[in-house]
Formats: sequence, C-alpha cells, structure tokens
Amino acid sequence: MQVILLERVPKLGQMGDVVRVRDGFARNFLLPQGKALRATDANQARFEREKTQLEARNLEAKKEAEAVAGKLSGKSFTVIRSAGETGQLYGSVATRDIAEILGEGGFSIGRSQVWLDRPIKTLGLHEITISLHPEVEAPITLNVARNPDEAERQAKGEDVTADRFGDDEETEETEAVAIEEVFENPDDLQLEPSETDEEDEENA
Repeated sequence: MQVILLERVPKLGQMGDVVRVRDGFARNFLLPQGKALRATDANQARFEREKTQLEARNLEAKKEAEAVAGKLSGKSFTVIRSAGETGQLYGSVATRDIAEILGEGGFSIGRSQVWLDRPIKTLGLHEITISLHPEVEAPITLNVARNPDEAERQAKGEDVTADRFGDDEETEETEAVAIEEVFENPDDLQLEPSETDEEDEENA
C-alpha cells in the first residue's frame, strides 16, 4: 500500500513523502495512529491544503518533546525483580513495565514510545531509548536489581553476581588445598588399631 506520511517516521521517510509499506503495517499502525494517509489524489490534495498546519503542529509537538527530553535524558530508574544467582530474572521487564515505571516517576510515556528489541531478562544496568517525538529521543538507564541495596551497588559499577561466584570459587580452591595438604602422602598414613580391633584379635 502507498501512503503519504503526515510526520517523520524512522526508516520510512519525512513528512509529505509517499512511500510503499505493507498493508498490515499501514492498517494497524500508520493509518489509525494518524501518521499517514492512503496515497490517493484526494488525500494528496488534502495534505497540500493542511501542510502548513501539520508543520506548525509538528513544530509545537517537537518543542514540547524537547522540553520533556531535557528532564528525562540521562535519568536512571530502579526496577526490583526476583532473580537467580546467575542474574537471570524470574520473568522479564517489558515495554509496558517501563512505561509504568516512568509514569510513577512523573513522565507520561506510552509503551509504543519505549524502544526495546526484546524484554529484559537479566539483572544489571540497561540503556533504553524513549521516543518522545519522531525527531526527539531521550536515553535513560534501567537499573534492574533484586533489592535497593543491590541497585545502589550496581549504580556504583559493581557486578552483584560476580562476588557470589567469586566467593564460591575461592571456597572451592581453599577446600581443594586443604584436602591436598591432608592427603599429600596417602601411602604414609597409618591408621592405629582401635581398642575394639585389638580385643577382636585376642579373642580370635
């Protein structure tokens, strides 16, 4: 399907461009979201008539988005989730969760504005991009941790899973050394007979 873009759409084009897209993408996203019109002669004439208003509306929206970006960019948001010792979450953090977290922080963001290739499934600091406008983006950091203490440590650059494995490895190495010291010369070890064994020999 050919459509006329009413605003800049990433990877498609600028306002006023006539582009060909998949029918499903047009019907399910571009047309209902008011981002495009079917490329007909009537709609082309309509776009030309409304072009000035559309440009003014876009400019106003862009200014508002830039104002929000100034407050949002660079901020870090903490998300508490249950996870195993390897850092794998028991579940995930998706776009809806991120939109809700930003909402709690005072930012009205729709899940479609959160750019996330796939749900977050591990602990750590995750860089996320928020699309506030087709021409305005705001990078944020999502600090996913098991508790506030771990979140604070992660924010300082610590790996909250590394110390757990480090302790385990150190313990294993210490135990291995201890065992080697005890059984260094197993052939020299002599077990003294117990009193019970001596009594059994005498009775025999």
